[in-house]
Amino acid sequence: MNLNQVTVPSIDVERSVVFYKKLGLQLIVKTHSHYARFECPNGEATISIHQVETLPEGEGVIIYFEIENLDNKVKELIEKGIVFDKKPENKSWLWREAHLRDPYRNRIILFYAGRNRKNPPWRINPSE
Repeated sequence: MNLNQVTVPSIDVERSVVFYKKLGLQLIVKTHSHYARFECPNGEATISIHQVETLPEGEGVIIYFEIENLDNKVKELIEKGIVFDKKPENKSWLWREAHLRDPYRNRIILFYAGRNRKNPPWRINPSE
């Protein structure tokens, strides 16, 4: 099994397209004003935006994008007008994270974890 894509809701797909392009994603599908799909610059995963009449309530989806040079990318995005809720900081789970939201309040976490992303010291051994 492999993750293909995550889809997030948007009231205005065009506005979301501008935002996700600023993040550095490549627009690959835009069939109409209700749907757009992007690919990540690295890897095979994609993210899509679909139009909704009302946004879901509650916490919703949290999207994580791993970026090797996180601090420089955050500086670059701030210069492009992206607002962060939290600038890069080291976490106890051995990741460095920065938090922000897209125009419709979907949470995005930009992070760098390196080896610890899938292999933290507390990883469960599959044979156990």
